[in-house]
Order: sequence, then C-alpha cells, then structure tokens
Amino acid sequence: MATITPRKTKKGIRYTAQIRINRKGLRPYSESFSADKRSIVKEWAIQREAELMKPGGLAAATAERPSVGNVLTYYLEDYQDLMAFGRSKLADLKKLINHDISDKDATTLTTAEVLQHVRDRRASGAGPATVKNDLIWLSTAFQSVSAARNLTLKLTSIKEAQVIAKKERLIAASKKRDRRPELLELDQLLESFSSRDKRATIPMVPITLFALFSTRRQDEICRIQWSDLDRANSRVLVRDMKHPREKTDTWCALPARAMAIIDQMPQIDERIFPYNSKSVGSAFTRTCKILGIEDLHFHDLRHEAITHQFEIGQQIPVVAKISGHKSWASLQRYTHLLQLEHFDKYQGWSWLTLELSE
Repeated sequence: MATITPRKTKKGIRYTAQIRINRKGLRPYSESFSADKRSIVKEWAIQREAELMKPGGLAAATAERPSVGNVLTYYLEDYQDLMAFGRSKLADLKKLINHDISDKDATTLTTAEVLQHVRDRRASGAGPATVKNDLIWLSTAFQSVSAARNLTLKLTSIKEAQVIAKKERLIAASKKRDRRPELLELDQLLESFSSRDKRATIPMVPITLFALFSTRRQDEICRIQWSDLDRANSRVLVRDMKHPREKTDTWCALPARAMAIIDQMPQIDERIFPYNSKSVGSAFTRTCKILGIEDLHFHDLRHEAITHQFEIGQQIPVVAKISGHKSWASLQRYTHLLQLEHFDKYQGWSWLTLELSE
C-alpha cells in the first residue's frame, strides 16, 4: 500500500505517493510520484500498484530503468550499515527521496532536470551550501549504486549540473563559522547548567568545560571510554573519529585542563561521559534559547578550543595532536593568531577554578 505525504511549498501543498515493496527473491523496490493534488497521486498509486502486482510486474520493474528515488534507496540499503552514515547525511538522503527529482529516470536523467531541482530548491529557501550537498549525495549514490548493482546511470548529467550551478552561483561551499562564545555567555550557560545539574540526568557543566578545553566534538565526548584513556601520556583514543574521507580511530592529546575534568568524573560506566549525544546537544541549544544567547552551537566550542590553543602560543603540530586533524591545512585559518601576543583568556576564570576544586 502506497503512503501519501503532503509537503508545504511556497506555492502551496504538494503531495508525494511512495510505493515500497519487499519481496523474497527480488531486490527491494521503491518508486514515488508527486503532484499538487492528492487525488492525482492517489490515482497514480492505485494504477501503479496494480501494474506491479500483475504476474512478472515487480520483476520487470526492478529489472528496468530505476528512478532517482530507487537509486537513493538502493544506496541506503547497500551502504548505510557498512559506512555508518552521519545523522546529517542520512537526513539529507531521506529528504532527497521526497523531492520531485526522485521521480526522474536515473538512466536518462538530463542536466536540465538536475538544474531544475537546483532552482526549485533555491526557490524554496534552501541555501547554496545545502543544495550543493544535494548534488554531492546524488553523485555519490549514482556512482556507488552503478558499480554495486551493475546499472548504467546518468552520472554525467549530475557532474555537468554541478559545474553549471557553481558557475551561476546557485551552489557554493558552506561558510566557515567563526562564532566564539564570550566569557559572559559561558558564565551564563554554566550558571544555568549548575543550577539544574543537581536534578538533571546530564551534568552539562563538566561536559561543556571538557568540550571547551579538549576540542572534542559532541558525539565524541559521549563515546570515549575509560579503557581508551592513556593517563601516562595524557591522551585518549577517539574511535571512529570523523575525517574528510573516512572515520578512523585517532589518538588525541589532552590538555591539562581537559585531563583534570576527566579525573573528577565518577567511573559509573565504561564511557567517561555516559550520556546521549543528542540529549547533550538539545540541552545546550535549549539553554542558549532560554538565555537569549543567539547563534551559538555546541560545535562552536570546538572552534573556541582550537583558537584558544593558538592564543596561548601552541604551534600547529601540537594543536593538530589535540584536535585530531590529520592535515595541517585544516588549521591554516588559525595561523594569523601565531603573530599576535599570546594570552590565556581563561587564566583565573572562576568556573575553571571552581570545577577543578570540587
């Protein structure tokens, strides 16, 4: 039975009918169709399901030319568990399946059809970096599925659309965030966390301070284990650490302040910070909203931590060992700080002193 999902657009409500069939002996089949009227997509779904239910109908459909939506679905089925997709990539792929481009024939997809998707997405309010990601995921899915399932897909159309869209400034790389929390903002956050930590299940004060001095990402903090801690060398093994091309286990140095925070954590679980990563992020975002702190993300603490290391005079090789960057090129944006007078903005900071003395 097909599912029909409404989606709000600037022009009104648009409906998408999605057919998914799993039958033993055949590859999973997925097909979708979108229109402005629910009655139209419902009629399409009834007719298409009837065709697929005829003897040999599903076998013929799975053997014939797949739609873009089919290709994206195959990519998820074939690689999701193998590659452990990140939350954002997984969400982007699932959203793409619900866009009009998913109805197009993947074997005859034209550059014009891909560019129409780009224009539609930009018209609906999506930014250039978001739409660029659409094309990246489409290209990746086409390339991987083509090889894995021996299909002839029109990958060249996506590549050509990428070139044209970039030239016309319809897509662009995401801008690097430079948001740094002010000490007053950190004071406000930690005061709020402190007042709730005694009754909350997640101790946000030590988690926030650890992020601030270790450079670790939100999900990494909630994943590191006591068994991965090397106290003698003040370092921790971050498993499946995010890198541009792959995830790999990486030893990361721990600055003294980060190590001191770990020393105070109770050993109640195999993980040092045994909490749900999403819940940590939600608590941080919610508190920022309550306090009126604008445009501050938990990930900005990593940028702050790396910046701080340069401000106190650390050189690129040392900072790379702390942050886990394999390429020094990723740290070039901070090198101007090496020319400035070194200073420690957290020296004598009351929260640090309080936390380390508790």
